[in-house]
Amino acid sequence: MFSVALIFWSCSSSKIKNNTNIKEQPVVIANDSLEYQIIIFDIGFNQFLNSVAQPKGFYSQNYLEARNNAWVISWNIRANSPNQFNTNIYENIIDYQPNIDYGYEVNYKLFNYFLFAQKKYKMSLGGGFRTNRTN
Repeated sequence: MFSVALIFWSCSSSKIKNNTNIKEQPVVIANDSLEYQIIIFDIGFNQFLNSVAQPKGFYSQNYLEARNNAWVISWNIRANSPNQFNTNIYENIIDYQPNIDYGYEVNYKLFNYFLFAQKKYKMSLGGGFRTNRTN
């Protein structure tokens, strides 16, 4: 097996390191049996996950996998196009394989990160999902 570590950094990630008043912890998305891990350093994501995101179980795993697969493709295209897209947002390629069962937890958190990022950075990764929800 191999270990994949993806670290999402945002424009505001430096605030986590430099401002001791900020207590937000990174969100770790992991499936230990697959040795798969994503660490998200993006101020506001914890709050989004705890107060805005739909509760676990709201979406089926199949739905989350379908959205994540589509959004990963869009994300990776942008990450591979640094002259066209903000490299402070799209710093890393996401190695998400549709034929691997990452489990519900990984898919749930990745899906919600994509929702959060689309709302925070006023972007659309496609798929017709509305990112202007207020709750």
